[in-house]
Amino acid sequence: MPITTEDLLNWLIQSAHVLHENRDFLTQLDARIGDADHGVNMDRGFQAVSARLPALAGADIGTILKTVGTTLVSTVGGASGPLYGTAFLRAGMATSGKHELLVSDFIAMLEVAVEGIKTRGKAQLGEKTMIDALVPALAAARQAQEEQLDLSQILRRCCNAAEEGMKSTIPMVATKGRASYLGERSAGHQDPGATSSWLLLKALADIYQ
Repeated sequence: MPITTEDLLNWLIQSAHVLHENRDFLTQLDARIGDADHGVNMDRGFQAVSARLPALAGADIGTILKTVGTTLVSTVGGASGPLYGTAFLRAGMATSGKHELLVSDFIAMLEVAVEGIKTRGKAQLGEKTMIDALVPALAAARQAQEEQLDLSQILRRCCNAAEEGMKSTIPMVATKGRASYLGERSAGHQDPGATSSWLLLKALADIYQ
């Protein structure tokens, strides 16, 4: 079964709920290596997204995702707003006019979202950023597609790979963003951006059973 516009809206609602629940946790992570505002910023951004969803009933998936992107850019502070905003805007452009997403659509959407973040943040794998969760998630999705798994299994593989990628940031020394100012002292701490990326993918896997 494809991901429908209803699934997408439910995912965004669930994401807002999950990020609100994890606001303090994300902020604690960010306090160790950043500006201590990631949880607050992500919560504020997705609460703003949630408030806009009723007006998007009946819209196509591309329109919904582009609206999410512009909302995040305008409401999320720090680096996260432009990065997540770019990801959703690119995803929206890739799904313009669609009312459901098949496996190939989902993977194409994830590809352009990840590439958008890479381009905007100038980040690569292994630099202790959200890329360390998202690149493994994309690789897992591609592998699952080759194995001809269904969409729910692909989403769960994505989620699990993102979780492993998130955990892999703990021993890394940050070379990008605010955390890079700490140098070697950034090692031993989990990256907050990788954590919020995992939370978003987990929310999607959880609502699409």
